[in-house]
Amino acid sequence: MPVYYDRDCDLSLIRGRKVAVVGYGSQGRTQALNLRDSGVGDIRIGVREGKSADAARADGFEVVSVAEAAGWADVLALLTSDEAHRDLYRDEIAPHLKPGACLVFAHGLSVRFGLVAPAADLDVVLVSPKGIGPRIRDLYVEGEGVFCLFGVHQDATGNAKALGLSFAAGLGCGRKGILETTMRDECESDLFGEQVVLCGGVPELVNDAFETLVRAGYPPEVAWFECFYELKLVVDLMFARGVAGAFEKISNTAEYGAYQTGPRVIGEAARAAMKGVLDDVQDGGFVKKFMADYDAGFPELLARRRALGERPIEAAGRRLAEVAAKAGE
Repeated sequence: MPVYYDRDCDLSLIRGRKVAVVGYGSQGRTQALNLRDSGVGDIRIGVREGKSADAARADGFEVVSVAEAAGWADVLALLTSDEAHRDLYRDEIAPHLKPGACLVFAHGLSVRFGLVAPAADLDVVLVSPKGIGPRIRDLYVEGEGVFCLFGVHQDATGNAKALGLSFAAGLGCGRKGILETTMRDECESDLFGEQVVLCGGVPELVNDAFETLVRAGYPPEVAWFECFYELKLVVDLMFARGVAGAFEKISNTAEYGAYQTGPRVIGEAARAAMKGVLDDVQDGGFVKKFMADYDAGFPELLARRRALGERPIEAAGRRLAEVAAKAGE
């Protein structure tokens, strides 16, 4: 996989462009601020009036409508939520873009699955910083950066790669490493990782382990510590040292138990389920269901969000937070 650094990127390219950032949430605000601090002098924020517009103005940016931003920009970064891309692009962006403009996406979902179909006369690039917006901003201010996945999906002008790398460097990613990939690979692996590990698999594993202990008669607070609290400690150790390096630092009891039990929990049934998840991602089944729920007003998403907050593990965590708060009184 090719990797690029600041020395491989020409910041003058993005500095010489009119850049519109559509959306001013976690990513939009961070990317606009980082670009400005990297010397991009002509930035406008395309948002509807409201809290986001007020926040952008407070940060010193000119705020315009999305349609006006699209007609003005040489480079347009679409940084709203994935489900909003379809209607926003169709109704307010596509009719106004200039031929030869460059579209920047932080995630490949809307292009990969046809929610957005850019015209053939546009450059289309993926610039996906690997981190949440506020943390990306903090690291930039500290003189550091985060890894970035980068790819050219469409090169109408012959300059898409150089301009996209310039944009990524403006975010501070060239300080760490800009890894070249494709929208397909980034999107599908991202959805799979979120669902199987980060936001689907790990929370369910933690919750089911917690409830197994509680049903067996163990105190919820003890179960919370063993199944949830200590997770961060182990993950931090794995992140710093790798799994093998982390296992050198844990007890022999924990290490031996891991070898005995890991394959019992993650066995053939789990691997078959993972393959099913990947199939749903690759064939568009997941995105179809997601957009159907969005079009209906997110009834399933909202119901599941409410149910998540009512789980016993959440109550145990709140009780222990109160215990910790009393220590400071």
